[in-house]
Amino acid sequence: MLIDAHCHPLDLLEHFPGAEDERRRLGVFCAASSTTKEQFFCHEELAKKAQAENAPPVIPCFAIHPQLPASDMWNGEFADEHLALLESLAKEGRLGAIGEAGFDLYNHEFRAAEKLQDEIFAAHLETALKYDLPMVLHVRRAMHKVFAHTAALKKLPAVIFHSWPGTIGEGESLLRRGVNAYFSFGTVITLNHKEAIRCCAAFPAERLLTETDAPYQGLRGEAFSRWADLPLILKTAALLRKDVGTPGSDTEELEQIVEENFKRAFGRIAYT
Repeated sequence: MLIDAHCHPLDLLEHFPGAEDERRRLGVFCAASSTTKEQFFCHEELAKKAQAENAPPVIPCFAIHPQLPASDMWNGEFADEHLALLESLAKEGRLGAIGEAGFDLYNHEFRAAEKLQDEIFAAHLETALKYDLPMVLHVRRAMHKVFAHTAALKKLPAVIFHSWPGTIGEGESLLRRGVNAYFSFGTVITLNHKEAIRCCAAFPAERLLTETDAPYQGLRGEAFSRWADLPLILKTAALLRKDVGTPGSDTEELEQIVEENFKRAFGRIAYT
């Protein structure tokens, strides 16, 4: 089965009304990240419908995106409401993971909200620990902040790094420190992103995941990403590994490995 470890199905539907039909036709298992209650409820309905119709699963995830504290919609009421929703969903067993959470220090606006990002991440991490949930992390120019939390992160069932932003050494260090880390790669490995290419080629096969970040990481010349990008992402990953002689260099073999990784990373909810 094809695996999409990080995507936004409701946002994709705005670009591509046939997205869910394409997902089912290709047999894509996906983890759907939500940043609002409307997104989560839509993704949860997709998950319920997929389960009822024996279609490939959708795993609902929820978090306050680290870019939101810098947005116009941010205020204390927004934060309180969404953190209360996160707690409720986790308590009721409705979450496959908390995500995408994390840190984004890419530009001045995001850096100005760093303190708020720290507070929100701490709340997310506390909930993940309380309910034994995996986390899906969004990290840009902020790996040092992740390393500051490794003592807590290693207590989680899994930590999935969306569009892995780090180096080979940083990934290996996380594993050495006991973090059950999975490194997800999308269209960037087809776009000559040199560090992502090196990491995808070198990391242990049992730590790899694939993703689209649909609709936000389109292939070159495309306005948005979609489920149909996954075969190319998977083939590219296998070829990169073949070039350096690491396990998982056959596309079919790597597809099976990534499926098993997805099952382990997201745990019991991945196949229910």
